[in-house]
Amino acid sequence: MKHWGLILFGFLLFQERRIFLHVKADDGFVKTKGVQLMLNGSPFYANGFNAYWFMYMAADPSQRSKVSTAFQEAKQHGLNIARTWAFSDGGDRPLQYSPGSYNEQMFQGLDFVVSEAKRNGIKLVLSFVNNYDQFGGKKQYVNWARNQGQSIGSDDDFFTNSVVKEYYKNHIKTVLTRHNSLIGVAYKDEPTIMAWELMNEPRCYTDPSGRTMQAWITEMASHVKSIDGNHLLEAGLEGFYGPSSSQKQQYNPNFQVGTDFIANNQIAGIDFATVHSYPDQWLQSSSDESQIAFLNNWLNSHIQDAQNILQKPLLFAEFGKSLKISGPNQRDELFNTVYTAIYSSAGGGGAAIGGLFWQLLADGMDSFRDGYEVIMSEGTSIVNIITQESEKLNRIRKMYARLKNIEKLKKARDIRRAQWRAGNGASNTGN
Repeated sequence: MKHWGLILFGFLLFQERRIFLHVKADDGFVKTKGVQLMLNGSPFYANGFNAYWFMYMAADPSQRSKVSTAFQEAKQHGLNIARTWAFSDGGDRPLQYSPGSYNEQMFQGLDFVVSEAKRNGIKLVLSFVNNYDQFGGKKQYVNWARNQGQSIGSDDDFFTNSVVKEYYKNHIKTVLTRHNSLIGVAYKDEPTIMAWELMNEPRCYTDPSGRTMQAWITEMASHVKSIDGNHLLEAGLEGFYGPSSSQKQQYNPNFQVGTDFIANNQIAGIDFATVHSYPDQWLQSSSDESQIAFLNNWLNSHIQDAQNILQKPLLFAEFGKSLKISGPNQRDELFNTVYTAIYSSAGGGGAAIGGLFWQLLADGMDSFRDGYEVIMSEGTSIVNIITQESEKLNRIRKMYARLKNIEKLKKARDIRRAQWRAGNGASNTGN
């Protein structure tokens, strides 16, 4: 890998703006090879976004144009991956009314999301459940079990109660085996989907040792893989270090959530690691300078650990900075910091394979603004920064494709030479 990194770096220095090959983003399943994601035999680098609202909006045919616009604008700016929810449990406009009872209109909304992603050549990461109460989450699952007479101590019983776990496993199976009403392909066979996510930001405060979370991820990863052998799987972790690497807990913000970045991601069924980055939330009383210093350590530590310990790809699956508490310049700096770390690693063949900012909105979605929103049509400085990262990662991918072609040409040339020599030798013997 180091050898390839040096060769690639040389190509980047001298061929920074050239385009060599085009590899369609929607062809084939994304796989892993060492610390890289691979698509059609070439490294795949992910520059993308979060849009949790996709299914919610697409379930209303009058609002589907917002989903289409978001995908189209993302594609125009070089984005090639989106992360969104494949859950809405109970409450307003549910996907799952109650355990095993589904809302076909909402499922058709998710079908539309997958279809539009496919149309625009954008890969998807789909999450199965929320840690938080929004869209139901683990609280809704344990309430369903409680209503069936189960003795529930806290919402963290989601990870241990056998009835709750069966509800969740059933949801996973239902999503994986869903036949898209627009495409006609089962989700588990749809290459537009890059990966599944077990939970958005799993946390288990009642067991800071991490053993509960380790057992749950192990069990649920095995369940997913028993149904779907095509897709990658990640746990949805934020990246907090746990007891298995206590010397690294200095890089955490000052709280524990019962997860363990190293141990959880070493589970065999987890194909790549994820990290979330919100210094403005985690270090609210700190200065912008202190937050950026924390972020640099946070990014570099996880990249090194993914490379050297986990030996798996690393996706920065959420990052952002709220404009409600900072200015555009501060947000630009955070994005540049994340993107620089990703590009530096990727350019040397390292474990960082991309980042997904929080969050992308389309025009006319003011009620969804949370301070973190990016609206491409507004043409702000952040849009230029995002687009530049797309271009930079795309150049790396094309350089690898170019190197692969050079290898193929060299191999073919060597074969032809060997054949010619063999033939020439036979002719000489005949004379």
